[in-house]
Amino acid sequence: MAELSGTPRGQGRRIAVVASRFNEPITRALVDGALDALVRHGAAFEDIDVFWVPGAWELPLAVRGAMGSERYDAVVALGAVIRGDTPHFDYVAGEASRGLADAANESDIPLGFGLLTCDNVEQAEERAGGVHGNKGWDAAVAALEMADLMQHLDVTDES
Repeated sequence: MAELSGTPRGQGRRIAVVASRFNEPITRALVDGALDALVRHGAAFEDIDVFWVPGAWELPLAVRGAMGSERYDAVVALGAVIRGDTPHFDYVAGEASRGLADAANESDIPLGFGLLTCDNVEQAEERAGGVHGNKGWDAAVAALEMADLMQHLDVTDES
């Protein structure tokens, strides 16, 4: 029995980070965490491109664009949707997450999921470098690990 797992190696990999400007103080901390993780795991700073989109709703389209460009070995999606007084949160958080899942399922390029969906700003801050770590870092490491694992898999179409 073979047992395989990826190692988060950034050497020689091109990475796209797609980030939402909405709730930018939170998202900027997530981006900083992702960039730190990528560089610490061997990615060259010049091999990382950061794309800013208006909000979480726009993340899936930009992620698909990055994946479709065939320039990147992995993509990291980052944003923060914070609950408010209206149902807007439910639509944006759910549909942005679904859109990112669809993009990931339609591509062989790994997607690190770093979209926070929090009830309040304090929860978001705790996950963007606070007591719960930095989910931007975590998403970047997951993307690198999956990029490495994909090299071990035969993804050719046998049909």
